[in-house]
Amino acid sequence: AAAAATVTPSAAPAPGGYPPLDDTFGRTHTYLRISLTERCNLRCRYCMPADGVALTPAASTLSAAEIGRLAALFVASGVTKIRLTGGEPLVRRDALDVVAALGALPGLTSLGMTTNGLTLGRRLPALRAAGLTALNVSLDTLVPARFELITRRRGQGRVLDAIDAALAAGFPSVKLNCVVMRGVNEDEVVDFVRLTETRRLDVRFIEYMPFGGNAWSDARFVSYAEMLGAIGAGVGALERVADDPHDTCKHYRVPGAAGRVGFITSMTNHFCGGCNRLRLTADGSLKVCLFGSDEVSLRDALRGGATDAELLALVRAAVRRKHYSLGGKKDRHELARSDNRPMITIGG
Repeated sequence: AAAAATVTPSAAPAPGGYPPLDDTFGRTHTYLRISLTERCNLRCRYCMPADGVALTPAASTLSAAEIGRLAALFVASGVTKIRLTGGEPLVRRDALDVVAALGALPGLTSLGMTTNGLTLGRRLPALRAAGLTALNVSLDTLVPARFELITRRRGQGRVLDAIDAALAAGFPSVKLNCVVMRGVNEDEVVDFVRLTETRRLDVRFIEYMPFGGNAWSDARFVSYAEMLGAIGAGVGALERVADDPHDTCKHYRVPGAAGRVGFITSMTNHFCGGCNRLRLTADGSLKVCLFGSDEVSLRDALRGGATDAELLALVRAAVRRKHYSLGGKKDRHELARSDNRPMITIGG
């Protein structure tokens, strides 16, 4: 696998003066996802076990000040993009304060958030003013009754209204994320695609991925190729759109449409070769791969009095141990047999 990497490691120091976060495959990490909380106001079946998960006590999760310190170190090491995730990030009471603090970091060019959209509508003006530039809204069905079945909660109309409000508010990037599952919502892919015809919206279909307790099965898995075929039959051939080297998404467009259609193909056609992402969980653990079980606790080091140099040494050592693809697993079936956190405690 190592031979497949073609990226040349960065030689120059990052803008903050620290060496860039390069792994042994020549990938430079410029994108950090930070989970603000493990808590959520939905109970999506592919994310959380039916009986819930044991959540980390509040005192053991990162404070706003700790998030700010760690984020500043990552940005000083070349991170230019941060995305806030959860759980549901907007259930955290000081979420807006965190956005404002990170939005003020010199060198950060993109600050995004992934949200289920339930309480997003009324928070949009404040989030935009605090520096948020990008929104990803998770929505897996356009049918209200089905929304309740998938999430075990109500509120589908509020999510759709929030998406339209975000577009009207002028956010530079608004995306809709949809996890496609057989027997659940695979019959709606064409309806989702039609949302892009008049909206400046990216609709992104995500292949169903195995995580701890989410009852993943191959029988429910719908591949990128199958989705693309169903869309072609429903609306005609899509136009391929150029991707960025670090994109997780394969982009298409309905000819003449205002928005785009994308496919996140982690299971059938992974994009690990261009990976530039790191993850910081709500309890302060650094995960260098979504699918990897290896973690290092930056929280414990920080609370133990570690200096900035010592914290960055831990980060760099973890990045250097990063596998080339899928956390060292060969395919989705091996992932399903391996141990990993539930998605809600990873942060996506």
